[in-house]
Amino acid sequence: MGEAIEIRRKPGDEALLAELKEQGVSILSCYQCGKCTAGCPVAFAMDYGPRTIVRFMQLGMIEEALKTHSIWICAACETCSARCPRGVEPAKLMDALRVEAGKKGQLTEKNIKIFNDSFLQMVKLFGRVHELGLIMAFNLKSLQPFKDAAMGPTALGKGKMHLMPHKIKGLGTLRRVFDKTKGGEGH
Repeated sequence: MGEAIEIRRKPGDEALLAELKEQGVSILSCYQCGKCTAGCPVAFAMDYGPRTIVRFMQLGMIEEALKTHSIWICAACETCSARCPRGVEPAKLMDALRVEAGKKGQLTEKNIKIFNDSFLQMVKLFGRVHELGLIMAFNLKSLQPFKDAAMGPTALGKGKMHLMPHKIKGLGTLRRVFDKTKGGEGH
């Protein structure tokens, strides 16, 4: 028989693991079949596929998981969760790890975090994305104010973007959802 692996966890790890369990993430159910990584449309760009991130968590290697680029590159398409025969929910795991990494300031892909936060802010403000506002917010926050500026006039001229944002009906209801979820903070 093989030796048992001792899993060493740090004091703060238990809170994250309990939160994952509450969200329906079942890392111990994973038997490493690899269907999540095989079906992931962005696995080619990740440093570690979803299967490996789950394995890190199984082995108590939470800090290693938080430092990966993979958690930020994840497209949150949920293909991995749909393909998982054991109901592990790798997509929820990736999301929770992004939140945890954000709390700890471990942002391996800062521009993805900036884009995500800017996107959520636009949705919170208007109920939908105002493309021009999103581009301007992202470019200013990522310190590249003129990135893709040459495309702006063409997109505006073709009606692909609008100067002014449009708000949806029922914006108050949407904002209450944001308030209940802490406004998308940490994502």
